[in-house]
Amino acid sequence: MTFLGADWQPGPDGLRYRHAARVLVFDVEDRLLLARGHDLDNPERHWWFTIGGGRERGESARSAAVRELQEETGIRVEPAALVGPVLTRSAIFDFAAETVRQYEQFFVLHLPERAALDATGWTPGEREMIDELRWWPLADLAALEEQVYPEGLAVIAHDLLRGWDGTPIRLGEVYDPK
Repeated sequence: MTFLGADWQPGPDGLRYRHAARVLVFDVEDRLLLARGHDLDNPERHWWFTIGGGRERGESARSAAVRELQEETGIRVEPAALVGPVLTRSAIFDFAAETVRQYEQFFVLHLPERAALDATGWTPGEREMIDELRWWPLADLAALEEQVYPEGLAVIAHDLLRGWDGTPIRLGEVYDPK
């Protein structure tokens, strides 16, 4: 049985792919919320990543971001609270013993007050692969020697905190908005 769900579809190049929505969540102290996960097939391999996940059929990126935020953190917001998409990324990576492609749209959320984190909405797969949620001061994130996705996140987050000009940052291959 594969860890990858039905939202991962076969692409023309043979790689399974999906569309995802992610959120750069900042607290009142301008710390960034990240999850730490590990590879189920190689538990020593771990990395930090932004909150978010796959879009469901017919779901907009903004709606998926709000849903994923609630499922993974317990934080509930209205879709209008999200800024963006501020960043798009197409990435090819190895996950669960398979090479896959993910097309991502990232939003920003500035929380107006402290928020308690709640992992009760995690899927069984998330419970298996996510190790923790943590608020990161950007200086600490920039100094971190562990892998962080997307690469350069501390600099990107710092720049977005200073303001966003309305033009999405593009990372990776050409973004496929389908």
